Amino acid sequence: MKVYGITNCNTVKKALDWLKANNVAYEFHDFKKLGVSAEKLNEWDKKAGYEKFMNKQGLTWKQLDPAVKESIKTKDDALQLLQQKTSMIKRPVIEHGDFLFFGFDEAVYNKELL
Repeated sequence: MKVYGITNCNTVKKALDWLKANNVAYEFHDFKKLGVSAEKLNEWDKKAGYEKFMNKQGLTWKQLDPAVKESIKTKDDALQLLQQKTSMIKRPVIEHGDFLFFGFDEAVYNKELL
């Protein structure tokens, strides 16, 4: 299983704590240190749609210049922005076989990961 996120994110911390408490092995990919590939973003988009993982509620989106926000007209525009500003990706991203999930939800984790 692979977990994508950033280490200082409270939601990522909650998810990692849950995984550790439930003895679920994982590999962590830090967006801040390692970035994310266009291929990976396209893969997630094909499986879930970029709207599912583009976080417009967070500080990064809110601090964007209005012209940048308005320039996001297509999927490719959105994915390019997400690759540049990985803090806008809803975190954590959990990949486990065919299971792909964005965020932390204990009920979903209990059902899908245990």
